[in-house]
Amino acid sequence: MWRVFYDANLPDLRVLAIAGALALFLGAGIALVERRVATLYRRTPPNQRSRPLAPRVIMEATRGVFAGPVTITVLIPAHDEQATLPGTLASLQQQSRRPDRIIVVADNCTDRTVEFAYAAGVEVHETVGNTEKKGGALNQVLRALLPGQKDNDVVMVMDADTTLDQGFLASAEKSFEWDRALMAVGGLFYGEEGHGLIGQFQRNEYVRYSREIARRRGRVFVLTGTASIFRPVALRAIAAARGNQIPGRNGDVYDTAALTEDNELTIALKSLGGLMISPPGCTVVTELMPSWRTLWQQRLRWQRGALENLGAYGVTPQTLRYWAQQLGIGYSVVGLTTYLLLIVIMLVSMDTWIWFPFWLGVGVIFALERLVTVWKGGWRARVLAITIFPELFFDLFLDIVFVKGILDITRGRRATWTHLARAEAPETAGRS
Repeated sequence: MWRVFYDANLPDLRVLAIAGALALFLGAGIALVERRVATLYRRTPPNQRSRPLAPRVIMEATRGVFAGPVTITVLIPAHDEQATLPGTLASLQQQSRRPDRIIVVADNCTDRTVEFAYAAGVEVHETVGNTEKKGGALNQVLRALLPGQKDNDVVMVMDADTTLDQGFLASAEKSFEWDRALMAVGGLFYGEEGHGLIGQFQRNEYVRYSREIARRRGRVFVLTGTASIFRPVALRAIAAARGNQIPGRNGDVYDTAALTEDNELTIALKSLGGLMISPPGCTVVTELMPSWRTLWQQRLRWQRGALENLGAYGVTPQTLRYWAQQLGIGYSVVGLTTYLLLIVIMLVSMDTWIWFPFWLGVGVIFALERLVTVWKGGWRARVLAITIFPELFFDLFLDIVFVKGILDITRGRRATWTHLARAEAPETAGRS
């Protein structure tokens, strides 16, 4: 029934040539599609290359100047977050280094978010006439806050559905004290418990991302919106550069045209030369999408937002790595779907299953990689990883999201921003 077979002969040269040409053709096609994205969404003014936040510039400007001790002001944008806000505020109040000021930015709330915030003893800023979602709400409060902030009066922006680990603020404070050139500190995020198999897929994904950032010694790809801290000089520089050097409306910290404001703000900081890291002590627990429908909506917004942000900035030294990542995702769509298709064809066409030792070895290495990279996620993460194929099909789901995002952009379909509504938590429902 089973036999081992290995063919030592190379395929015909014509077959190799056709395969190589097809691979190049597909790669060129993906590159052309992403070039069209860059052309459609380009909003960066040409020939603007100054970098006011570069470490050398910042170190020169602050040499011999003491800006005072580090203070931390936390901004929590919240739209109908009565179910999750109490847990978020509790995690702040339990920090080993407590924040100096907490401001809940209540944006068009129709539930008891404002009431719960006041009950927790924090400040509340209610937006006025905001129609620009999270970015617009934050811009309103930052216009009032930033003029009074000194260089060491850092500003943290965190989601209302995020729980900080106890040492987050202490680790961030230490990083800002050690490095005057550091402009931002981002969090390493892990998924909350629950939500069955779909939740485990997301937790595995987040564990692998955090591991990758740790291996890069904290050099971050994206300052996550779950929790990130900024020096005021960085936010003021971004607001001043909007419309002149980087996309957006002059005077705004957040580009309200961006679907993924955290990704866009990261590119803005890097374009201005800002240094940013994610220290190992800055970890957070964030919400997961509970269904395939909500996960589809979230990832489609992320993918479209990332592509549109890159298109807005064009191809620059600061965005080159991100373009390469998008090309890699595009080619992985071809590679993974072709791989799964060939397996199906082989299964239905062969009378006898043949084991190829070379590909068995490759498969073992691949399985070990999947296992090792989620080891810290616990036994459930390890079991899911070692079975291989469920995660491959999850990757295929993400590839389909990528394709949908590309199609929507090229067809000019308007993107939408969705909010995950949660039922009020039982422990808060009875509070007055």
